[in-house]
Amino acid sequence: QAQLVESGGGLVQAGGSLTLSCTASVRTFSNYAMVWFRQAPGKERERVARISGSGSMTDYADSVKGRFTISRDAAKNTVYLQMNSLKPEDTAVYVCASYSGGTWYAQSPKYWGQGTQVTVSS
Repeated sequence: QAQLVESGGGLVQAGGSLTLSCTASVRTFSNYAMVWFRQAPGKERERVARISGSGSMTDYADSVKGRFTISRDAAKNTVYLQMNSLKPEDTAVYVCASYSGGTWYAQSPKYWGQGTQVTVSS
């Protein structure tokens, strides 16, 4: 079956940076809109960032706007989340997911990765 696999998580000091990647096992994913979520203990799942299949459209949660950047490399079947100026509040399991079309309109994510832990220390 098609899979999404995240990597790049780890431990970082507040103010530091990490870049997460999400690689799809099937090239078809390069045409699909992708999304990053995060889940922290005691908090509801939060949508962090989305990117259209073409890469021309993005949006971000207010909590990360200006600090995080989502991008993609179609040739590598990979979506990235560059995280700068990290705060302890960013600590969470970050999960990527894919829609089944080029945009996210009128859709919910269909394919999900396993998640990668990001821990930001103070």
